[in-house]
Amino acid sequence: MTEDINTFYADLFDLIRIPSVSSDHTHKADMARCASLWQQILLKAGAGRAEVIPTDGNPVVYAERIIDTGAPTVLVYGHYDVMPADPIGLWLTDPFEPVIKDGRLWARGADDDKGQSFIQLKAFEQLAKSRELKHNVKFIIEGEEEIGSPSLEKFCTEHKDLLKCDIILVSDTSMLDKELPSITTGLRGLAYWQIEVTGPARDLHSGHFGGAVANPINELCKLIAGMTDDDGRITIPGFYDDVTEMSQREREMLAQIPFDIEKYKANIGISEVHGERGYSTIERNSCRPSLDVCGIWGGYTGEGAKTVLPSKAYAKVSCRLVPNQSYTKISRLMCDYVKSVAPDYIKVDITPLHGGEGYLFPITHPAYPAAEAAFRKAFGKEPLAVRRGGSIPIVSTFEQVLGVKTILMGFGLESNAIHSPNENMQLDMFDKGIEAVKEFHRQYDKVSKPH
Repeated sequence: MTEDINTFYADLFDLIRIPSVSSDHTHKADMARCASLWQQILLKAGAGRAEVIPTDGNPVVYAERIIDTGAPTVLVYGHYDVMPADPIGLWLTDPFEPVIKDGRLWARGADDDKGQSFIQLKAFEQLAKSRELKHNVKFIIEGEEEIGSPSLEKFCTEHKDLLKCDIILVSDTSMLDKELPSITTGLRGLAYWQIEVTGPARDLHSGHFGGAVANPINELCKLIAGMTDDDGRITIPGFYDDVTEMSQREREMLAQIPFDIEKYKANIGISEVHGERGYSTIERNSCRPSLDVCGIWGGYTGEGAKTVLPSKAYAKVSCRLVPNQSYTKISRLMCDYVKSVAPDYIKVDITPLHGGEGYLFPITHPAYPAAEAAFRKAFGKEPLAVRRGGSIPIVSTFEQVLGVKTILMGFGLESNAIHSPNENMQLDMFDKGIEAVKEFHRQYDKVSKPH
């Protein structure tokens, strides 16, 4: 880094000082202020156009540098909103006053996602100044990611022409380790339901009625138990119809991830792992679908004994889905299954609550070798392809609305404590991240094709 450190990070420091907490309506003015600052920073960095565009919620910042209308276009996504800083008392520094200490930047948003968006910004700025950009670059920086991006789908639908691109580049994920560069190639989706089982019209005396009347809790437990078999597979008809199996290369790459099964078990206090037969633990928690009961209740749960046969029982059930599984289809299949297996001596209602799509970035996509080369140059090692068990809803939204794939080049680490007190980012990760993004743009020119 040739610049003075404070000068280099000046724009990031100014962004961090704005408490752009999207979940708190009292920060509405801060959201507008942060969007406006992003607009100014993007123009200063070399964007030919930058504007703040209103939405039904917080504004979106859009910017572009058009090199050639016939050249490919990379759309960079980031978000300027952050999580609340609570509990304040656990912070060792002021969360909204950036501090550089022990080789790290400490502040809310140091990583998620002001810091990682800053990596994209600086890479763009340096390439623009050196005139190395051979393709067009667009930016979309939103202010609602931490609350589920409720306004983004409508924004993308209304501005499809504006956002037209060939690939979307996101830095909002993490690596396996500082010494283990990795590219996130898959995210799981989600489907969630509440099940209500009704038996008698009122709670009954278990002595007078037990054995003669169906117990809703007993029936609910049997219903749930039948949703998986002894091999750990989900029994809902049609559930696996759209599951995309991993390629042998992906499984081999996953097998290279250092994983200490004994440490894993000790960390969560279990004696043995358990899951779908034929798959490793890493595959089970990131690449395969799962079904879990998230809550179950009914009858008497107070102190002591009460001999009651309850009228109702409830459960909340979720499925983590893999790419290519539609959460709306799975939701319907689950509802059909529950109704089909429910005996006629009880009433069963199932209500879908919410869901989201999974995502898969194929390693055969032309942008993947560009990302591989980028990590290889910046970190000196071949990156591993990994799938994550969680989800980033905007990624599937982009694919559905814009019809474009997203490559996830994240530089976060577990030690960065995102969403927690004392969020931070190692300074050398900024340097390596910027170098990786710059190299991605260079390599993408070699593999992309003009419109």
